Amino acid sequence: MEKLPFAALGLSPDALKAVAKMGFEEASPIQTAVIPAILAGRDVVGQSSTGSGKTAAFALPAIERVDPKLRAVQVLILCPTRELAVQVAEEVGKLSFFKRGLQAVPIYGGQSYERQFRALAAGAQIVIGTPGRVMDHMDRGTLRLDALKLVVLDETDRMLDMGFRDDIEKILKAVPATRQLLFFSATIPRLIQDLISRYSKDPAWIKIESVAQNAPQVDQVYFEVDRRSKIEALTRLIDVHDFRYGLIFCSTKIMVDELDEHLHARGYATDRLHGDLSQMQRDRVMDKFRRRGFEFLVATDVAARGLDVDDLEVVFNFDLPNDAEDYTHRIGRTGRAGKSGRAFTFVSGQEIYKLQSMVRWARLNIRRERIPSLDEVDEARANVFFDKIRATLEAKEFKPHDRMIDRLLDQGHASTDICSALIHLLQGGTGAPAPAAGKRPKPAIADADARPKARYGGPLPHAAIPKPAMQPVPAKPAVAVTAASPEPKKIKPFIHAAPKKVERVDPNALGGTITTPPADAKAMARPAPPAEAPAHPTPTTPSSPRQSAATAGALPPSATPTAPPPRKSKYERQPRTGREPGMTTIRLNVGRAQLVTPGDIVGKISGITRLPAGVVGAIDIHEDHTFADVASADAAFIVKKLEGIPLKDVTLAPTLAGKAE
Repeated sequence: MEKLPFAALGLSPDALKAVAKMGFEEASPIQTAVIPAILAGRDVVGQSSTGSGKTAAFALPAIERVDPKLRAVQVLILCPTRELAVQVAEEVGKLSFFKRGLQAVPIYGGQSYERQFRALAAGAQIVIGTPGRVMDHMDRGTLRLDALKLVVLDETDRMLDMGFRDDIEKILKAVPATRQLLFFSATIPRLIQDLISRYSKDPAWIKIESVAQNAPQVDQVYFEVDRRSKIEALTRLIDVHDFRYGLIFCSTKIMVDELDEHLHARGYATDRLHGDLSQMQRDRVMDKFRRRGFEFLVATDVAARGLDVDDLEVVFNFDLPNDAEDYTHRIGRTGRAGKSGRAFTFVSGQEIYKLQSMVRWARLNIRRERIPSLDEVDEARANVFFDKIRATLEAKEFKPHDRMIDRLLDQGHASTDICSALIHLLQGGTGAPAPAAGKRPKPAIADADARPKARYGGPLPHAAIPKPAMQPVPAKPAVAVTAASPEPKKIKPFIHAAPKKVERVDPNALGGTITTPPADAKAMARPAPPAEAPAHPTPTTPSSPRQSAATAGALPPSATPTAPPPRKSKYERQPRTGREPGMTTIRLNVGRAQLVTPGDIVGKISGITRLPAGVVGAIDIHEDHTFADVASADAAFIVKKLEGIPLKDVTLAPTLAGKAE
């Protein structure tokens, strides 16, 4: 259907000014077909795909039908999700900007009742809400529908899929018989046809062919990958294309939590959005995402409809959606308003048949590609870094350092070596570009074998993590002990990397020392033999750091040296002897064999249960199992929530343990 300018659709001057203020020049096909029919007072059934402009198609004539002088609800718009209700309310506010006296209010679960009570009592004429909260206000008597003129069911198919059929029927039975009824949906299944036949009167059926389902402005690609390799594939694609702003869709809330944790661990700035979050948390996440406070939003399909975010670079379907409509809604978040976008979909196993069915039904233009290799990822990063250097040189956006360069040249360094050293320093001394503040770290480029292999395959084992070099303990000056002095205090010997001779101050000799051969741990546990006369006297005052350290570690003849305690690794804990008060021990069926770290345990418990990390106490990791102390009040809840959750490719089966081993 051809498009018409808004001025040809019979809208008022105030509505045309609002449309012009938003930057629209001509109506979309669904708007061209629907607006005149609604203004004529007919019931309408509108069928079109996402992103086609359905919101303005029913919002503009709804605003036109409102009498601003009448302080009562005249238009009711039902939406399936909170996000869509908020988006529709924002759109109505923009389109009614020049119509004085008109007030619209969104009502949905999770928002304060008091705010909604005040808005309804003030005489809001347009109510946009979810079926559950609308019915709640009807039962309370705070939402009266006596003056209702127009009822709009937006995304009707999704509302029925979410189980709102009974609520919708109850609302439709309560509205006046003279109301005008509008159905808008991407599909018209039998349930919707039944509602239409029972509640609408001679509706105008308007269907816009689903050309938008093919999303011509979106470059669509799918990858066949193993389920266990999806995270690796995702991070490679992000790094190769250098994406910085996108959406990642998962099928379940648990998968959203896990993927968010994995991407955080790999250095990507992400956040999550799903049904378990409170409305305040959702609003905070979406506000931060719109301000580009982080790079990627990991979400379930609850965010696929109603998200109003501009300039998304990419949409990832980490899990294949249920049907072609969900797929279209997902990828419709990018490539909007005539801009191009990209959509990447991961398919594993027999899901390829499901994707082929979606392609045939919705006529998707999607092609198959392969996951880039590690060498391609490294080359892409090197090219990005090269382009930045070249752009800086061409723009001359740098301060000359001729004096320092001349000094290096005078010392015999070649100019190419100087440049290589500077690039090495810029890349953090590892051959990879040094990450900027808040950005994800980059693995090595120059030395492929030196890059952290776990960058694309999971956390590094403990042995692969470099440890800081041990610094020598500052030496203490030796103290001469006289016969009349009390028994000298035992001093912990300095432990050298290799066996060395231990020198002991002889209290009976004038500055002399006695040299004894090194002893092993068993020998050191026995009493020291009697001291012999010094063969070669030396000054008491130490003359070198090595001699000072040896003298500081001296033991008197009467002292009984003991073996030093074994030095423990950064990731080891001393054997536990019991629990702290108020803590209960749980047993997890993962351990060192799965390369589990305390951070994995704390992160999993905190991420799945949404409890603060402080509920976890001591953690004791064994070869094939782990004991973890948790707050007694939350122990049963933690065990229940962790049941069946994967960790390191092992399905957890937590139990309440007895006293820790």
